[in-house]
Formats: sequence, structure tokens, C-alpha cells
Amino acid sequence: MDEKQKKEYEQYVSRITPTHNLFFQMIKAFVTGGALCVIGQVILNVCAGMGLDKEASGSWSALLLILLSVLLTGFNIYPSIVKWGGAGALVPITGFANSVASCAIEFKKEGQVFGVGCKIFTIAGPVILYGIFTSWALGVIYWVCKWIGIL
Repeated sequence: MDEKQKKEYEQYVSRITPTHNLFFQMIKAFVTGGALCVIGQVILNVCAGMGLDKEASGSWSALLLILLSVLLTGFNIYPSIVKWGGAGALVPITGFANSVASCAIEFKKEGQVFGVGCKIFTIAGPVILYGIFTSWALGVIYWVCKWIGIL
């Protein structure tokens, strides 16, 4: 590659590379995550106002947030929210539901068993696997510390 081609390539790369304002991205993530948390808090407050205890209210809040995330993913709205809000839209419960639902939608055309059944946890599978392994490892460490008398 000669010098002229290198210069043209560098100009091309700088022209098509998206630029992001980190501060603005953080504000958008904060607003998006905050909005999802406000929705969850509203659900908690409504459930408590209906006479449910704290645990039942939390369960309903989690259930409805998952349902909302899956519905928005199904209607192809949640990906737009993620694109705008970045990490703020990946609040654990809604982001996890989105990752499972999007894989199910993507592989639906391959059939119920080999498509949805086999590929539904493509993205969420490692989260589940390492979450379970980490909790097991921490449980063993806790048990050993109790057995030794440290805790």
C-alpha cells in the first residue's frame, strides 16, 4: 500500500467511525436506567397500596418488568431503547429478559425444538452458568470459613 492509499484509508476510517460523547452517553444511561427503576418503584407502590406485603409486591414488580421487557422486545422497541440508553437499559432484570426473548425470536424460524429450545439461552446461558458457579464457590468458601471458625 502506498502513502496515498494509506492517507485515503485513514480519512475513510475517521469519516465512518462513530464518535460518542462519554458524558452524554452516561447521562442517557442514567436517565434510561432511572426510568426503568421508577417504573419498578411505581409497581411496588401500587402493589403495596393494594394491600400486598413487601415480598409479594417485589415479586409482582419483577414479573411485570420482565413482561414489559419481553413485550417491548417482541415489538422491536426494546432494541431502540438499548441503542439510545446503552447500559442503562441493561438493568439486570429487563436486560436479562430482553436477551432471552431476543434469542427466542431470532431462532424461531428454525423450529420450536432446534431453534427456540436449543438457542434460547445463547446470550443468557453464560450469565446463568457463571452465576450458579460463583454462588456455589462462594458457598463453599463460606462453609469452610464457618467450619474453621473464621465466621
